[in-house]
Amino acid sequence: MAGRRRGRTGRGWDAAPPRARRAPARPAGPVTNPAESPPPDPAELAREICLRQLAVRPRTRADLATALRRRGVDDRVAAEVLDRYDEVGLIDDAAFARAWVSSRHQGRGLARRALGSELRQRGVAADAVGEALGQLDDETEAETARALVERRLRTATGPPEAIVRRLVGMLARKGYPAGLAYRVVKEALAADQRTAAVADQLDPDALADATGPDALADATGPDEPADAGR
Repeated sequence: MAGRRRGRTGRGWDAAPPRARRAPARPAGPVTNPAESPPPDPAELAREICLRQLAVRPRTRADLATALRRRGVDDRVAAEVLDRYDEVGLIDDAAFARAWVSSRHQGRGLARRALGSELRQRGVAADAVGEALGQLDDETEAETARALVERRLRTATGPPEAIVRRLVGMLARKGYPAGLAYRVVKEALAADQRTAAVADQLDPDALADATGPDALADATGPDEPADAGR
């Protein structure tokens, strides 16, 4: 109809001009260059590292000190933070040692010798180690050793002499004294019809005296991983 203006099509000569975009608003205050931000407080960094470590599982003071050293925390700052965590009970090597002994003895059947070695490797003081190992006595170790041997003997195969070596080697790696290991193995063999004749020929005291730590290590089977260092 005459006099009516046609709308712009958006293409060609009659296209509408583009709208100007508004620049984003700038934040109030001066702009800080990230490269110029102050370094983190060393003590705060040390606390964060320790808390992250403790959130995973309990740690000894030596464990945490090693973690801080690896992250480059100054020894003086680390000592201050660790002392504070000692005071509030976040670090308790004695409690750690007691729990370690209970768990590792019940779960893996480790004897006092192996458990003490593990705790010393983790930096636990000698008095805390001795207190924790006091939870176990000779009879407790003997009972655990018997249970280990009986369970392993049920599935043991091969010549009786080889079975004896594997069983004694297993107990030796778990930290049991040689005399106890041989006595427990002999008792278990005597109760098993397959090996009762071999048990009658064993002299535990003579074998224990004649066998040193190196020979016990050689008697271990290839399928038995060492427990003491874990």
